[in-house]
Amino acid sequence: MVITKTPFRMSFFGGGTDFPDFYNEHGGAVLSTTFDKYCYVNVRHLPPFFDYSSEISYSEIERVKSTDEIKHPSVRECMKYYDMRDIRLTYEADLPARTGLGTSSSFAVGMLSAFHALKGKLKDKKSLAEEAIHLERVLCNEAGGVQDQIAVAFGGLNRIDFSAAGFQVNPITISNERKNRLNSNLMMFFTGFSRFSSEIQTSTQSAIKENDKVKQLLEMYSLVDEAQKILVDKDADLDDFGRLLDHTWRLKRGISGRISTNTLDGIYERAISCGALGGKLLGAGGGGFFVFYVQPDKQDEVLAGLKDLLYIPFKFENDGVSTIYYSAEDYDLK
Repeated sequence: MVITKTPFRMSFFGGGTDFPDFYNEHGGAVLSTTFDKYCYVNVRHLPPFFDYSSEISYSEIERVKSTDEIKHPSVRECMKYYDMRDIRLTYEADLPARTGLGTSSSFAVGMLSAFHALKGKLKDKKSLAEEAIHLERVLCNEAGGVQDQIAVAFGGLNRIDFSAAGFQVNPITISNERKNRLNSNLMMFFTGFSRFSSEIQTSTQSAIKENDKVKQLLEMYSLVDEAQKILVDKDADLDDFGRLLDHTWRLKRGISGRISTNTLDGIYERAISCGALGGKLLGAGGGGFFVFYVQPDKQDEVLAGLKDLLYIPFKFENDGVSTIYYSAEDYDLK
């Protein structure tokens, strides 16, 4: 039996520049972090006492006689690609899926890590990220960028650069005091909406081929440099990070009409009127979680102004995907 633990991520700057159609020509980068909310994947081989060969438990429970019968696309395609059979897989998470936190990629990375461990193999974080990208973008043919798989595999507060040659993960080098101050100034709220990221990503992917949208993405790309400078310069005003979040959100919501809604815009403006310096909707858009940068003396006011939403305290984490339980099995895969 193997149990893996994979964090969720929040992306601050550069979202959209992690699409291959963009970064293969222009380069790309994101500034993101993982935080202390996780998904857990429990995998073992299923004993041969049932009238089904595999059991997959997530928001549904699937019991199937062949891998081709599995409805969950990531599980089905991963099991076929890596010749996994007679599996009992259970997925649990601290936060709901389809909410802009990279949950599908966290699941993909955690599942891949568990499958390899079940076969007695240890995969490095780079390989897991690359395999998760291949699983989601090629085998499952789901639209989207490639930042999530990398962020959750590696963990931490990072700048991730993309080019036609691949990707590079560079940790943001700041003191614990400054990093903790950034963390304490960020507030996350659940809007109550969820959506299928791939549907919005398809719209975004089409939009970035337009000349005016490319200009917006190039500006969003440049903001990664600005945000990194604010973080690493100990003499810089950290509040400028929040003001820059406001700028990147207003740029992002102009890329596609599906990224925001009147209701979401109303939530954002309420937070700003209560004292937030900036913020953004996490992930592809359309719903899920907002993160706001709020100075400590304004946080009670923002909490009161958004009292109809669920506030989610969080802490940054640095570990990325990890195996928290491993027990070898006596099992011969025929």
